[in-house]
Amino acid sequence: MAAGEASSASGQQTTTTTTTTTSTEHGRKAIPSRNPLPLSASQEAQVRDIFYARVRSRCQEEIKAFAECALGRTFTAPFLCREPHRVMNGCMKAHATQDEQDAAREEWFARRMERQAERERKARRKAQQEEFLREWWGLPEKDREIARREAEKANRPERIGGVPSRDRVRFDNTGHNDKSGSSNGVGSSR
Repeated sequence: MAAGEASSASGQQTTTTTTTTTSTEHGRKAIPSRNPLPLSASQEAQVRDIFYARVRSRCQEEIKAFAECALGRTFTAPFLCREPHRVMNGCMKAHATQDEQDAAREEWFARRMERQAERERKARRKAQQEEFLREWWGLPEKDREIARREAEKANRPERIGGVPSRDRVRFDNTGHNDKSGSSNGVGSSR
């Protein structure tokens, strides 16, 4: 009997279900990544930059050997520096693993507080410079609403996973359309 198939023999119904799990050598369920949170494209690019920097740092000697070989050569570099290039690429391929990507992602998440402090410092410096220029040139004070919005924006935490669109259809936990925000079930009316 196949998975999920029901049989009715002599008026009885039985349902058989099988589940397949992939496991590692330790018997645990395999996880594609330790940090499954979705990131925006720019955040993923930052993680990728950290990943590339980590891989390059592990292959510094090989990269340096290839760079020394290729220095001052143009047309002949691919031919004369084939062996250092092959060694450098082999090293980078060996270290460019999923574990290294996960470590880069963890490092990106660990630096979140540093980036938040840096953004706050830049926002304070910008406000100080604007205030100085206003005093220097005798410009009128900023509208309170604009100042409040900028302060609110500066204090906002970093977004991870994005913000849902207000026009997107929302579903409750049971998978049914949430009718509270929309009259036609497609999006919110303006």
